[in-house]
Amino acid sequence: MQTRKPVVAGQFYPAQHDSCIAEIHEFIEGIPPHESLPETIVAGIVPHAGWTFSGALAAMVFAAVKERHEKVNTFVIFGAAHGYFGDAPAVCAAGTWLTPLGEVVVDEELAEAVLSSSDAMDDFYAHGAEHSIEVQIPFIQDIFPGAKILPILVPPREQAVALGGVVGRIVARAEQKKIVCIGSTDLTHYGPGYGFTPMGVGKSAVQWARTVNDRKFIDLAVKAEPQAMLAEAAENCNACGAGAAAATVAAAKQLGKTEGALLAHTTSNEVMREKMNTTSQDSVGYAAIIF
Repeated sequence: MQTRKPVVAGQFYPAQHDSCIAEIHEFIEGIPPHESLPETIVAGIVPHAGWTFSGALAAMVFAAVKERHEKVNTFVIFGAAHGYFGDAPAVCAAGTWLTPLGEVVVDEELAEAVLSSSDAMDDFYAHGAEHSIEVQIPFIQDIFPGAKILPILVPPREQAVALGGVVGRIVARAEQKKIVCIGSTDLTHYGPGYGFTPMGVGKSAVQWARTVNDRKFIDLAVKAEPQAMLAEAAENCNACGAGAAAATVAAAKQLGKTEGALLAHTTSNEVMREKMNTTSQDSVGYAAIIF
């Protein structure tokens, strides 16, 4: 049995078991009360930066799922393809994933159904260096002990929408299991450090990235428009995991959701100001959305 070992533990999140648990619980305790959550939650969009910057928002999504569904059997995790350049989505179809909290099992039955019904490929090794899925798994292990996962890297191509539709239809037929789809993406990477400065540099430029550029992508996600999300990200560079997010929204639509709910939106610059009393010319956006 193949085991995917952690590659960003100790860098993006703690490498020790107890530190991971403590940080997750700190995030959850800091979540403000939600005015209302949908009766059922079938999907969510989470960021994937280091937990210092985006862990609180990821926790919001998983905590919202827990509030509505005590038990989840499997999380399909659509990941961004930072270093995977294949055309087809890449499924980790078997084995386990290891984190400081132990091993979590891949849902092989669900993987087989997805592979047989879509253009996705079985490619364990495509996941070797990708962090966008890994940083979500400790949340699942702690909040939903015993849940399985199905990791899928999704390039920002039209196949993402088709894949999400396939997954949504498979989930809809799995009446004996609760399956939730999670899409992993950060938003605008703005500033000279990222080579993206269409509005120049400085406070107003960073604010534009948050209030204008990020919001274009967020609004399309909330309105459940996956094709438009792909086009928007390609044109305005406001999502690094547009394929993952679009697949999630497409799956949610197959499961009867016509809109999402934005739980929170922030940026690395805001977090730096609040936690470190400093700012930067570079900034990355993060959003927590549920469906």
